[in-house]
Amino acid sequence: MTPANLGKNRRIDDAKGRYIEFCKGSFPYQYDLSHLTVVVDCANGAGYSVAPRVMRELGASVIAINNTPDGININAECGSTHPEGLQKAVLEHEADVGIALDGDGDRIVMVDETGKLVDGDGILYVLATQGLTKAQGVVGTLMSNMGLELALKAADIDFTRAKVGDRYVMQDLEANGWILGGEPSGHILCLDKSRTGDAIIAGLQVLAVMQAQGRALSELVEGFDVLPQKLVNVRLSQMQDPYKHEELVAAFDKAQTTLEGRGRLLIRQSGTEPVIRVMVESDDEIECDVMANDLADHIKSVLG
Repeated sequence: MTPANLGKNRRIDDAKGRYIEFCKGSFPYQYDLSHLTVVVDCANGAGYSVAPRVMRELGASVIAINNTPDGININAECGSTHPEGLQKAVLEHEADVGIALDGDGDRIVMVDETGKLVDGDGILYVLATQGLTKAQGVVGTLMSNMGLELALKAADIDFTRAKVGDRYVMQDLEANGWILGGEPSGHILCLDKSRTGDAIIAGLQVLAVMQAQGRALSELVEGFDVLPQKLVNVRLSQMQDPYKHEELVAAFDKAQTTLEGRGRLLIRQSGTEPVIRVMVESDDEIECDVMANDLADHIKSVLG
């Protein structure tokens, strides 16, 4: 192939400005953020420049933290995977809300004015039940807390679980003709605003609800009660399928029956190591802990 046929690359000089306007365009024109103080944890990542600018251009008073990337410090004890610094900053600055991005800007968690963390499940609850248009249905994942499922059921909103991973959430959204889905980790899909997970756009939709209702984030999540959850990893000498052992299947079925209507059991095989993950959710924290550890011990005794 000759050099002339190899193609050319072309820099879009105003890409940042275009993206900022795109994000701002997802925010309802009749509102602004002029009455909010927002702390933005940029995770020393992709959103370090644009996230604070979007908020400021919509009128917010912005305190940006972890916005000095050096190529190495991305996600280092900051951002959506380490929100403790954001929680502290929100309280120190007496801010109305905090927003934490991850390094590549597609995941978000938030902090309310009291310093309490609101994860992806909480964000989905707010957008589904109190958004400008009530959601017809929501797609979560196998890891979504059952508290979200129960809260959506109480609001007469359909809920389904996809496999873990945003591409599976997208597949189920398209199959159902819905527009809202996501994961507890904060990958939120708002398909009426963007065709991919975008932390800034998801955060703006929550801020829009706050402005439309004149309510704090802590008030918006009052109807969402997170069920206690216990996760135990069982390391094996070699990977085996626990569902091929009748003794374990019987134990799983018994646990599911015990939890019916008020909790759930999830048994997952790791895809990268010989580990079985046992997750129990229950409205009883002690039961949750005891059941998860008992099942983990049972799995270990049978599978080694």
